[in-house]
Amino acid sequence: MLGIDKLSYQSRWCRVSPLRKFALYLLMMMLAFALPPVGQALWLLMLAALTCWLLRVGPMRYLRWLAVPLGFLLIGVVTIVFSASHNAQSLLLSVPLGSFYIGIDAQGLLVANQTFWRSLAALAATYWLVLNLPFPQLIILLQRLRVPRLLTEQILLTWRFIFILLDEAQAIHRAQSLRFGYRTLPGSYRSLAMLISMLFTRVLLRYQQMSTTLDVKLYQGDFHL
Repeated sequence: MLGIDKLSYQSRWCRVSPLRKFALYLLMMMLAFALPPVGQALWLLMLAALTCWLLRVGPMRYLRWLAVPLGFLLIGVVTIVFSASHNAQSLLLSVPLGSFYIGIDAQGLLVANQTFWRSLAALAATYWLVLNLPFPQLIILLQRLRVPRLLTEQILLTWRFIFILLDEAQAIHRAQSLRFGYRTLPGSYRSLAMLISMLFTRVLLRYQQMSTTLDVKLYQGDFHL
């Protein structure tokens, strides 16, 4: 099982109704967008503590999860902070570049601060929902929200094929490792290329097997969700 799936099943709120979780998530997002930066920072700490308690994980692991999107967020914030102007007096700190001055804008600094904490608070709320909502409850939630049945079936099949893809990739990689396929850098590249080509073939074979199984069971085009 995927790491996210394992965490959602070990959550203290695993059996709580998905509609209640979604309603609470909407409230969390409203607060994440409505509070001032100081309130958003405190809200971020509260959501992080709640998530760690529900999932029975340590704060360092949670910080590693936040570190994944933090790099993209910092790049976006930096582009907001720096600005170009003809007048150096309009910038707090500036460096001349031709006829322009590039530096830190006071208004951009304010906007960047608001964007940073708002994004982190919203991200913490989204983490809370994703990590506390097992996939079967997600399907139930989509049905209750009247999401088109075709889209729900596509999500279900995509989730199923993620496991098939990972299972096949692990089996091929294990076989290659036992044959010392990754001992050298050139050998690793060759093994990786073989893994990708074999993985495509194996997944198509598994798909054909699933289609045959559905035909045997008189599949009529609808899954019983």
